[in-house]
Amino acid sequence: MANARTVLGDFNDTNFTYAGVTSRFFQRDGKFFVNTDGPDGRSGDFEIQYTFGVAPLQQYLVEFPGGRLQALGIAWDARPKADGGQRWFHLYPDRELKAGDPLHWTGIDQNWNFQCADCHSTDLRKNFDAKSETFKTTWSEINVGCEACHGPASHHVAWAKKEGDWQTAVAGKGLVAALDERDGVTWMIDPAKGVATRSKPRQSQREIEVCARCHARRGQFSDEHHAGQPLHDAFRPALLEPRLYYADGQQRDEVYKYGSFLQSRMHAQGVTCSDCHEPHTQKLRAPGNAVCAQCHLPAQYDTASHHHHQPESKGAACTACHMPTTTYMVVDPRHDHSMSIPRPDRTVALGTPNACNACHADQSPQWAADHAQRWYPQGKGGFQSVAEAFDAAERGAPGARSALLRLVEDRAQPAFVRASAIARLGRYLNPGALGFVVDALGDADANVRMAAVSVLAAADVETRLRYLPRMLEDPARIVRMDAARALAGEPELRLRAEAARKFSAALAEYVSAQRFNADRPEAHLSLGGLYLVRAELEKGQAAYRKALSIDPTFGQAAVNLADSYRVQGRDAEAEAALRRALETNPESAVLHHALGLALVRQKRVPEAIAELGAAVKLAPEDPRLAYVYAIALHDTGQRDAARKALEANVARHPYDRESLAALALYEREAGELERARG
Repeated sequence: MANARTVLGDFNDTNFTYAGVTSRFFQRDGKFFVNTDGPDGRSGDFEIQYTFGVAPLQQYLVEFPGGRLQALGIAWDARPKADGGQRWFHLYPDRELKAGDPLHWTGIDQNWNFQCADCHSTDLRKNFDAKSETFKTTWSEINVGCEACHGPASHHVAWAKKEGDWQTAVAGKGLVAALDERDGVTWMIDPAKGVATRSKPRQSQREIEVCARCHARRGQFSDEHHAGQPLHDAFRPALLEPRLYYADGQQRDEVYKYGSFLQSRMHAQGVTCSDCHEPHTQKLRAPGNAVCAQCHLPAQYDTASHHHHQPESKGAACTACHMPTTTYMVVDPRHDHSMSIPRPDRTVALGTPNACNACHADQSPQWAADHAQRWYPQGKGGFQSVAEAFDAAERGAPGARSALLRLVEDRAQPAFVRASAIARLGRYLNPGALGFVVDALGDADANVRMAAVSVLAAADVETRLRYLPRMLEDPARIVRMDAARALAGEPELRLRAEAARKFSAALAEYVSAQRFNADRPEAHLSLGGLYLVRAELEKGQAAYRKALSIDPTFGQAAVNLADSYRVQGRDAEAEAALRRALETNPESAVLHHALGLALVRQKRVPEAIAELGAAVKLAPEDPRLAYVYAIALHDTGQRDAARKALEANVARHPYDRESLAALALYEREAGELERARG
């Protein structure tokens, strides 16, 4: 609760200006208030109900009707003043967020019930009621308590009250999730190698998955889940996706450690979170380099001959090189848990970041690469080896499929890496690659199976019917649900009786997962797609309209709604739906592109070309948009403009096959045979 003890920010009639709005923080009758722009854009007084966080920043929650708690975009920098703290700041300083934007503090993306609560409270139940559109969110503790990690505590309390042989009579001290992976384990350093080996292999992922419930980039689809249960029964972990990670696996966006750690050598050797972190004190098990010295011989690693920096300097810290930080939420630096070796040579070749230039920002990546080469002439490649393959896959470069397949079949690669490589195979799937994906359906790791199902979901009908029914009884709910969704467009008559029964159960799990997130437009988008493939057109359209009522800026829902109208020959309504969406989201490339196609169908070509061109300007990173724009230009006689558009697209995306083929054709048409061959 917000009170004099918990509030850290300055509410002594202080002002902060952002995007032309001056917000005032003040107290009245012992309560804390902010005067700022509300959901209608007009200023008003809003009472602070709860504080959220302590260090390095504190946010503030305001209650709205329907049980909604919204997090202010203005936060308090709780760092010492000497470090730049003790001030108000905005979490999105480079944006000008206005009411109606999902990221505005009153918008859906700043809703505590969905975005924040599950990881910052114990035994949280979101309890969103779709009919009344209200939350009745409950929790056992507003903060993170014992039960968040160990599950319901009643048996543990009973164990603690027992007498006599109480210490040994009950396994795991009565805890639902005992997290005992480290019990009886020692790490012995080999003096010759300078590194430690675990006395016995790690037998379980339980501790890591308990931590991953919150320390992972993931989507949640159920809260009927407690500590110790499999992660994939309630969450969808994000893999090594380009928007989240650099090609070499380093963190790009907020990924919260799980995906980074699973690709590390430390995880491969059996390290768990609590080997380094003391979970009950929230501190490291030893300060500074000493935590690494538990397993890495200081005489070999904590020396200038290894790190090439002055002892005790910032550059001599193990984390400076192997766990560089990225700052999120303006003031919150977070260490990369992939624990990789700095590779400035990859910065030169691929543009990935490196720890050397994070400190030596005044020097070039080549300077850093030259130093690394002099220090380690034999090379220090490191454990992670995905960079070249993932970079090629992102660019569509020749050899990308082969490089991905080498990762997939290399059992020495972490399962999380193999899963991420499989997911990237979607755009490269051919009969040769299909066998690797099918084999992955039987992998022991749920992330690998999840990735394989996602690839096969985009395959042809016969391939899906041949390989996916077996996944309807997978032990992981996420895999069962995804398999059911991939099969949902086919009549159950095409499945054997037992498979049809399992399909119905798994599809019900999928629908339940979407309804759990009925407060979000994405859930209704998913339901709309399901209804359409099940030939329930009106229900699908209603779901898309519901998504847009929740978030009018949600472009993909408008695109799908318009496309469903197209199927019915209702082109005017399709156009109207897209134009309404553009009123609230004029910077959406996907909306401009869809509107352009809708206008083409109505033979309003000049208007269509203007919209297709606008899409290209808004999203030059998408080669498909520029390709379609160029085709439209060419087909209306603007052949020189079409060639120029394709040349620009090929310059940005040199391996885009459609653009290369079209450009060669158009050059031949223009009599430029040499250029066509080039």
